[in-house]
Amino acid sequence: MDDDILATLEQRLGRLHARQRLGIECDHEAQIFGQGLTLLHLENWYSAQSLIRAALKLSGLYWRARRNAERIIVKQNEVRSKDLPPRFDGFTILHISDMHVDMNEAAMRRLIELVGELHYDLCVLTGDFRGKTFGPFEAALDGVGRVRTHLRGPIYGVLGNHDTIQMVPGLEAMGMRILINECEVIARGDEHVFLAGVDDAHFYRMDNIEKASLQIPDRAFSILLSHTPEIYRQAAHAQFSLMLSGHTHGGQICLPGSIPITLESALPRRMGAGAWQYQNMMGYTSVGAGSSVVPVRLNCPPEITLHCLRRG
Repeated sequence: MDDDILATLEQRLGRLHARQRLGIECDHEAQIFGQGLTLLHLENWYSAQSLIRAALKLSGLYWRARRNAERIIVKQNEVRSKDLPPRFDGFTILHISDMHVDMNEAAMRRLIELVGELHYDLCVLTGDFRGKTFGPFEAALDGVGRVRTHLRGPIYGVLGNHDTIQMVPGLEAMGMRILINECEVIARGDEHVFLAGVDDAHFYRMDNIEKASLQIPDRAFSILLSHTPEIYRQAAHAQFSLMLSGHTHGGQICLPGSIPITLESALPRRMGAGAWQYQNMMGYTSVGAGSSVVPVRLNCPPEITLHCLRRG
């Protein structure tokens, strides 16, 4: 553990939270069974890479699946709310999730091409910046840095279950704000919306919605960034207006009709990809721009999303 990174984290997060997160990472990183919200963590089982590749090659689908993983598309999602302040009507959020930048260089080149052509007011990144769940993270920071130079600010993000908290100083040095159970106020003139973000809730279980939402007034339009949508109930009862997440990859390898074989999540399937609603909260689960375990996709194209906020 780099002493400078530890000192920065303790100053940024407080000594207790920094040491708790680092301790949990050391205890549980790369664990295949147990911990987190699901029993099996396929991303930590690296023999799975060989098994998935072999199965796809036997089926004759491997190279097609590799090409699919590079073909990122731009999706549009309209979010309507009567609580949205008038000045934010038409406000557009670029949502990028699950880049796993060190897994597929061609996909990241495509991502860079796409974001340079888009118009938006705010960019959010919902975690899983690196490919592996443990070990060195410098290559992931370098990859994120290359994408970052093509993004316009302001930029906010949260950590995913693949990310170590040691990445936070490097990410924030690039000019993005990582929300770790925190909230920021986004202003347009004298009107505001609130953007909160929680630490990883899937594996490390360090999310704290109560702390993240403390400063949000009743009936204010508020957005929660969470790497996983699995905490949708807690978010809805905390009265968030909109929840933006990723993590599921939409299944990544799906049957025709985008039917996921598995979501690796404790989540209703209707919330595994795209727009959904739970009680009074709207949600969107990105299938991600990158790929996990193996850089392949079938019947589930990678995406980035433009969310346009509208009154009504």
